[in-house]
Amino acid sequence: MSREEIRACIEACYACAAACDQCAAACLKEEDVKMMARCIATDTDCADICRTAAALMARSSEFAQQVCKLCAQICKACAEECAKHKAEHCQVCAQACTRCAEACSQMAV
Repeated sequence: MSREEIRACIEACYACAAACDQCAAACLKEEDVKMMARCIATDTDCADICRTAAALMARSSEFAQQVCKLCAQICKACAEECAKHKAEHCQVCAQACTRCAEACSQMAV
C-alpha cells in the first residue's frame, strides 16, 4: 500500500469513529432508547476498532492488516444496523461505516 492509501484509510477510520460516537450519543437521546440498544452497541464497538486500526496503521504495526480486516467486518455490521433506522444520525453513520469498511478491506489484502 502506498502512503497515500494508508493515510486515506486512517482518515476514513477517524471519520467513522467520530460518526459512530455522534450516532451513539444521539441514539441515547431517542424516545425509545431500548429500540436503539444494538445500534448504540455496534456504534461503540465500531468507534473503538476504527481508532485502534488507525493507530496501528499510523505506526506501521505488523498487525495493522489483521486489525483492518476485523475493522472492515465490524464497520459492515454497524452500517447494516444503522441503515435499519430512519434517524439522520444513523444514516450518516451508516455511510461513514461503509466508506471505512471499503478502505479497511483494501488494507487487509
